[in-house]
Amino acid sequence: MTPPGLYWITATLLVAIGLHGLLVRRHLFRKILALNVLGNGIFALLVATAARSVPPDPVPHAMVLTGIVVAVSTTAFALALLGRLRRETGNNALPEEAPDQR
Repeated sequence: MTPPGLYWITATLLVAIGLHGLLVRRHLFRKILALNVLGNGIFALLVATAARSVPPDPVPHAMVLTGIVVAVSTTAFALALLGRLRRETGNNALPEEAPDQR
């Protein structure tokens, strides 16, 4: 198997795992981790796409570098919000949906 093919398979698995965690889990910390896994899968897809051309295209690599910086900062912000939510409510999960009060 070629290295770009291995990147494609790994990236697809990471995106699938990230989507599953994002859609199924209620715990917000796990949702933040799932979002990071999903982002890493997308980064791997960009790197695999860039490696297909000869010579490799530097634009997707620059996009991945920028994406890593943005992902780190948004993760830090999300964790700060999660800490604030934990202090205010004492809960780390999303609230249950309330039935209609009609």
